[in-house]
Amino acid sequence: MFTVYTYSIAGLLVISFTVFVQNIVAAVAHRKQSHYIPGKVSEDLSHNSFVFRSHRTFHNSLENIHQFTLPALLCIFLGASTTLLAILVWSFALSRIAHMALYYAIVTEKNPSPRSYFYMIGTVCTFGAYGLALLNLFSNF
Repeated sequence: MFTVYTYSIAGLLVISFTVFVQNIVAAVAHRKQSHYIPGKVSEDLSHNSFVFRSHRTFHNSLENIHQFTLPALLCIFLGASTTLLAILVWSFALSRIAHMALYYAIVTEKNPSPRSYFYMIGTVCTFGAYGLALLNLFSNF
């Protein structure tokens, strides 16, 4: 059963690994500060600080990963279209990587920022995964 979902599972691994890398980047950036308290990011920091941006990137991904991966996994268990699911998973994965790269690179408090567009692509993919799961759930009756 899972063999046919190889591309989707590989994409889910990329998503998970991306969040793992973000965790490491945020931890290293935080530790390189001259004054830091382990586990706490200063409230005085803003987008002009890489420590702030790396921390927010990681936490933004933590806020979003389960919202996408759970319905994607349900799609696998419900026997959803392998092609459509793979497109959703890889679109989400690439949008989150682009979001991460832009969050690291661009110092802006302007909204919407360029990263917002990639966040929205990920949100559309999440809605798609929920829709695909629901469609397959009720088509099996």
